[in-house]
Amino acid sequence: MPERAQWRRRRYGIAVITVIGLALVTYAGVRLLQPPAARFLEYPLRDRQAAPIAIAAAGDGSIWFTIDHADAIGRWRGGRVEWLPTPGPNFDPLGLAVAADGSAWYTDLAAGAIVRMAPSGQTSQFALGSPIVRLGRLAVAPDGSVWFADVTGYGITELNNGTFKQHAIAAGAEGPYGVAVAADGTVWATVQKGSKLVRIAPGGSMEMIDLPRRDAVPTDIAVAGDGAVFFLEFRANRLGRLRQGEFSEFAVASENAGLSGLAVAPDGSVWFGMVRHASLGRLRDGKVETFRLPRANARPYSVAVDRGGNVWYADISGYIGALLAGDAAGP
Repeated sequence: MPERAQWRRRRYGIAVITVIGLALVTYAGVRLLQPPAARFLEYPLRDRQAAPIAIAAAGDGSIWFTIDHADAIGRWRGGRVEWLPTPGPNFDPLGLAVAADGSAWYTDLAAGAIVRMAPSGQTSQFALGSPIVRLGRLAVAPDGSVWFADVTGYGITELNNGTFKQHAIAAGAEGPYGVAVAADGTVWATVQKGSKLVRIAPGGSMEMIDLPRRDAVPTDIAVAGDGAVFFLEFRANRLGRLRQGEFSEFAVASENAGLSGLAVAPDGSVWFGMVRHASLGRLRDGKVETFRLPRANARPYSVAVDRGGNVWYADISGYIGALLAGDAAGP
């Protein structure tokens, strides 16, 4: 998003827990809820120039995040934030996912590569071989293959056993951005221009699916345990769902909330960031609810839900944080 640089403001500090009071507002069919005594755990980053971009939860309970303009990626575990050195500085590292073996995979625009970082911090680079590289989100499939939105290559690219395979999208459908992989290995992606979804079957066949709203500009995407596909409609300011061939939409706010980041929790609720409202959003049982973050200048750009149900966010104003599970699961 081009406005991301304007959203950045930096802070120093240590981990804090913030308590927020009760606020309930309803408009345009959207319920804005701030539960009483909502607990947010936050960690300001040590570097003024660092901006967390993407965030992912590992199976061992650790939380990984990429950092713009830093020669490291971050990992939270055991209540502490660690900085793990990378081969070079990171610029706009939108793609991040953690594999079943605990390794983190992320996009590296400066190196023109996809990078694997082992839990020990050791890195391996897989260069795309293009002089100009622009990449979107990234996901790891159950079989260990890595999939990412390849903006330069006009498609979705797979990295498997060190080999890249491109899946080109149709002419006129530009701007691949979000990528997610279902439990059965089906790959789902978004294409911003033309407002389309991409479905790549485990065998490799590709299908382009038009969204009902032609000006939706879909960005992030996630797949629920029941196979339902959720996606953000950035320009339409809605959350979309494709389930059993039928589309549904859920209004988020009466004005542009800057939707960014999407994750499905173990209980089936869907979480997303609201950059311009300094809030997290939750879709559950067909209702959208909003949880305002502790700081008015918070900019939650990516979200992830860990195995315990805590909702983590990468705040490009210089923090990572979490809405603790008890409040995330609340009414």
